[in-house]
Amino acid sequence: MHSFIGIDLGGTKLAGAIVSDQGKLDYKTKLSVQGDEGAQVADKIYELIQLLIDKSFTDHHSRVGGIGISIPGIAYRSGEVWAPNINGWEKFPLKTYLTDRMGSNTPIEIESDRSCHLMGEIWQGAAKGNRNAIFLAVGTGIGAGILVEGQILRGQNDIAGAVGWMALNPDYLPIYKERGCFESHASGFGLAYQAGEKYKLKKGSSNPEPFTAKEVFTSWASRDPLAIQVLEEAIQYWGMACANLVSIFNPEKIIFGGGVFGPGRHFIDNIYEEAKKWAQPISIQQVQFLNSQLGDEAGLIGAAYFADKNRKPENETD
Repeated sequence: MHSFIGIDLGGTKLAGAIVSDQGKLDYKTKLSVQGDEGAQVADKIYELIQLLIDKSFTDHHSRVGGIGISIPGIAYRSGEVWAPNINGWEKFPLKTYLTDRMGSNTPIEIESDRSCHLMGEIWQGAAKGNRNAIFLAVGTGIGAGILVEGQILRGQNDIAGAVGWMALNPDYLPIYKERGCFESHASGFGLAYQAGEKYKLKKGSSNPEPFTAKEVFTSWASRDPLAIQVLEEAIQYWGMACANLVSIFNPEKIIFGGGVFGPGRHFIDNIYEEAKKWAQPISIQQVQFLNSQLGDEAGLIGAAYFADKNRKPENETD
């Protein structure tokens, strides 16, 4: 009997789980990586892996057949990783670092968080059984996991899916250089940034008021006009971006997840209506827009999926 370990790294938290070969999450735990950088984060990943290996053997009497790690950024096929929110992770050699400490008996697979979230939903969630699907991850930033004819789309240098850089506004703004257009308007960062900019204009102040995405949603629920304006504009950007994805990839489903699409799930129907204005008319009628079924477990389950290299894939064939 084999189990698999899924690791899901975020900007401040590190989650880990033991997952059965049937996709059942048997145990989950977390560590903080707040303020950690470089090798410190890698050490926390190693610590969590060892804890989960011991837990699997003690509680389930099962050998760990593989380890999958979800990275909030770029996971290169070389085993190097880049994560913008972790200092010192500009092509950090994570696979070599872990293999040198653990040995090569247990295989380690590293994937981007958008690919892991997508495969979690394909394996056990809202896109189960689909061969053409997109996971739109909207958190602090924005990325998309894209499955085309059963294969994860990775691109020439493993950067495919960086849709936060999608150009949706013909008026170029300086903030786009750092964040990208789509992300600057409709990510968690973008919602807070746009609220601050609008407040600055309203008050005639030279400095924007600091906001958070959570505060924008709370103010929207109280019918605050500024928050309503910010979210109405975000719906336009989400809709236009999804229209482009639908027109290019003709997916069966677009799954919305990430920290923003907790409260943002209320807008999925509005996003679809906006997308209908822009998308290829036949393709938009064939696609479903759905909220994630797995929530914050999608990355863990998807990472565990990639960890099982002996799996006979039902969807991914690469």
